[in-house]
Amino acid sequence: MTIFAPSFGLGRRVFGAAAVAFGVIGLVWHGSLALDAAAAAQIVGGVAMQFTRTAKAGALILGAVYLVFAVLCVPQIVAAPRTYNGWGNFFEQFSLLTGAALVYAATSMRRTLEAVGRTGRMLLGVCAVSFALEQAVYLDATAGLVPKWIPPSQTFWSIATTVAFLLAAVALLTGRSSLLAARLLTLMIVLFGLLVWVPAIAANPHRHGNWSEGVETFAIAGAAWILADLLGERRRLAPEHAGR
Repeated sequence: MTIFAPSFGLGRRVFGAAAVAFGVIGLVWHGSLALDAAAAAQIVGGVAMQFTRTAKAGALILGAVYLVFAVLCVPQIVAAPRTYNGWGNFFEQFSLLTGAALVYAATSMRRTLEAVGRTGRMLLGVCAVSFALEQAVYLDATAGLVPKWIPPSQTFWSIATTVAFLLAAVALLTGRSSLLAARLLTLMIVLFGLLVWVPAIAANPHRHGNWSEGVETFAIAGAAWILADLLGERRRLAPEHAGR
């Protein structure tokens, strides 16, 4: 068994930077004392994630915030279990919780590399299934987000990315080519942020939804990036697992 010696890649820093951005957005568009407190916690946790010595504490803070956000999605699911939006919101927050949990596990030094990587790919694999289902259910809305200038068509890319999410989920859940899947999943989500939400923010910077959706996209990319970093570390330390 290989004991995990953490190497901190860019994924953790992207994840933390997104948390800081979340917090700033929350304070700018503040709604209540509780939301302001959550925003402040995200800023503190996100900053802590940038440094090796404080990454574990930052992960704990962000994990607590995203756990609360995920739990708050449950009433929506209970009220309308056949409407996938509630499930989609839950798994988006759960993916962020997973990212924070992986950093915490990676810095605890009490986990094996295999255990951390296996847990991470299973949890994010389930989230990738949800992302695929959400896009499939709301395919027209997804197509509407695709920039019209990208050939061949908006519908093509909405279907292609839905299939890509599903393939990533299969790879992560089965452990087959999971490192490649995690890297490609990260790249795809980053491209969503760059091609969809950055232009949307530039076109309408006063719309809260553009900022929150854009930052969440990069935060989810950061979570997938964290997994890719961990699986890459496993590959470096144990070449015999390179394909998994």
